[in-house]
Amino acid sequence: MKSIVLREIKSFFGSPIGYLVIAVFLIVNGLFLWVFQGEYNILNSGFADLTPFFTLSPWILTFLIPAVTMRSFSDEKKQGTLELLLTKPLSIWEIVNGKFLGAVLLIIMAIIPTFIYVSLISSLGMPEGNIDMGSTIGSYFGLLFLIAGYTAIGIFTSTLSDNQIVAFLLAVFLCFLFYFGFDGFATITPSLGTVLTSLGMQDHFKSMSRGVIDTRDVIYFVSIAALFLSFTVYKLKSSQA
Repeated sequence: MKSIVLREIKSFFGSPIGYLVIAVFLIVNGLFLWVFQGEYNILNSGFADLTPFFTLSPWILTFLIPAVTMRSFSDEKKQGTLELLLTKPLSIWEIVNGKFLGAVLLIIMAIIPTFIYVSLISSLGMPEGNIDMGSTIGSYFGLLFLIAGYTAIGIFTSTLSDNQIVAFLLAVFLCFLFYFGFDGFATITPSLGTVLTSLGMQDHFKSMSRGVIDTRDVIYFVSIAALFLSFTVYKLKSSQA
């Protein structure tokens, strides 16, 4: 599996994709948080916290992660190398997990530079250093689990077509559905509101953002990732048969 992870990382940085993903994530966040006037501008909010960043990031990642994962298997199918990959002395689970971890590591590389925001916000607090670290750390953990969920969805959709654009659009739709969609359904059917809200990623991400890592939230995200990775393995096995 390690060879697949390294292969994915090398392919990301052997082309403009890796650099572009990191640059886009940092630039878009930076513009909304520090430059553009609006509800996400930290300097105009009057509060020294990173809530705007953690509110904005799921939106950006809804598009960014599918852009990373859309080529995972669709490109292999298009180039005819999927059959060769499946003949390697690795199980299908190891291949899928390798591609999954490779994509997750790339997104984490894009997240790491945002740690400087914590230092900046801390210096802006009154008094200096007045920042809710519990909430901030919890939000970063929530973002990590959200990345895992989005990536698993993107890996799965890349097996559904050899067209990367189709895989991208399907992944964006599913990521949007799982993060924002269930909350929308909850407003339409209030009687099932609590149940529908609990099925969405947003409720669990916000729960982690409060600074308390609840095992129910962890289990939810792990289950989502495991479910879509299982779908991926099943699809590959069915296409192999």
